[in-house]
Amino acid sequence: MADLQRIHSKDSVAVALRPVAKGEHLSFEDRTLDVADAIPPGHKIALKDIARGETVFKYGYPIGRAKVPIVRGSHVHTHNLQTMLSESAEYHYDPAAQTEQRKESPPVIEAYKRGDGKIGIRNEIWIIPTVGCVNKTAELLAHWGDAELQSVDGVYAWTHPYGCSQMGEDHETTRRILANLALHPNAGAVLIVGLGCENNTIESFKTLLGDFEPDRIAFMTTQQCDDEIAEGKKLLTRLAAYAASFKREQVDASALIIGMKCGGSDGFSGITANALVGRVCDRLAAMGATAILTEVPEMFGAEQMLMDRCENAQVFEKTVSLIRDFKDYYVKHGQVVYENPSPGNKEGGITTLEDKSCGCVQKGGTAPVRAVYRYGERITSAPQTTAAKQATTAGGLALLEGPGNDIVSTTAMTAAGAQIILFTTGRGTPVGAPVPTIKIASNTALAAKKSSWIDFDAGRMLSEDVEAVCANMLQLLWNTASGKLTKNETNGYREIAIFKNGVTL
Repeated sequence: MADLQRIHSKDSVAVALRPVAKGEHLSFEDRTLDVADAIPPGHKIALKDIARGETVFKYGYPIGRAKVPIVRGSHVHTHNLQTMLSESAEYHYDPAAQTEQRKESPPVIEAYKRGDGKIGIRNEIWIIPTVGCVNKTAELLAHWGDAELQSVDGVYAWTHPYGCSQMGEDHETTRRILANLALHPNAGAVLIVGLGCENNTIESFKTLLGDFEPDRIAFMTTQQCDDEIAEGKKLLTRLAAYAASFKREQVDASALIIGMKCGGSDGFSGITANALVGRVCDRLAAMGATAILTEVPEMFGAEQMLMDRCENAQVFEKTVSLIRDFKDYYVKHGQVVYENPSPGNKEGGITTLEDKSCGCVQKGGTAPVRAVYRYGERITSAPQTTAAKQATTAGGLALLEGPGNDIVSTTAMTAAGAQIILFTTGRGTPVGAPVPTIKIASNTALAAKKSSWIDFDAGRMLSEDVEAVCANMLQLLWNTASGKLTKNETNGYREIAIFKNGVTL
């Protein structure tokens, strides 16, 4: 394995792939590099003398400006590099930057065909409280159902603190996310549990579900029950019988919607795990499947990369609006847009938000950006399973409004329709979405240390044939879609969180 990796020919820094000692003389590309400082793995080393105020490049894009002169061979990090981000920026659209998307035949997976034409990769029962007051009721019922109802893949309650005491946009956001979860195809059946006096009443909630299947969704208002636990058990028993009527069938993988997320990133994330997911994203897009990229604040500084790949001017304008609106959200709350990365990111070698963002968007590969969705919207571009209900457009890469917060963003992607989430991490995290969450380690040490969390070791990208590693990752994806459990599922690490922007009464 090499000592350093320069990601792009334009880069003025390289990433240390191992601990590098001060005074080492490294053979790098066609020259010798004298190391001026000790460089931890995942951290950056200067490949040239960099003047004070000069822009530093990584991934072929700016990641900051030198605070002081930086000597060739020096450690480049928070002590000598600062962000260049501001709350305003100008963007441009260049149609000539577009590249033709390749086409690839999708493999066959085994999944559950639903009545609305979508596919599910799990056949579970989901219990959704309309309000936080009935969270414990939902949890008790889920615990009973998971133990007693063996005809389904499990019974889960998605608890949250909202559904009442919220105003305006926050209240509607909560209702929209919960409704989208109720319509998610990984749930063969759903029990909606309400209290009876909340703002998000069951009757008003039904209007958000549209033309839902009455056999698939049941409702219970606990204030109207003599014994809500007994009534809930009856409803769950009936729902389990309905869900058990679904069997796995062969379907094209093009019907999949895949979420992409990173959390606890390090200096290796952008060159191993995120780069691997980017290759998977390109393959999925070529097959007509849909991949979702979110974490808008972690696009700041790398947004032009995505804008250059927008399919047309309309998608470009929506992307610009997505970025600017999220920056305005920061300004509205008196915050700067660059207050990121986290202490753990910095310890792992990430210096500025541009550095983090350029690594983050590697998950989107090189696929054209074909659609932009707002928070709480459902993906509509995935192919469906019946000819009569074919979607009007093929899949591809979609941008989804959402924060970087791990639980909020994975919930947003789930509510948007993602059946699986590819979650890369360099520091490690146990968190999981309501859907299978494949944890991909950016480095082999993490994969070995936290094998109970990690499903795939992307550190192999540094020492093995990258196409073979990608093929292994895709096979894990197909196996997961066809029923193989992920670590978050076997651990029971599954939860939701909903974005909040306003007043709580």
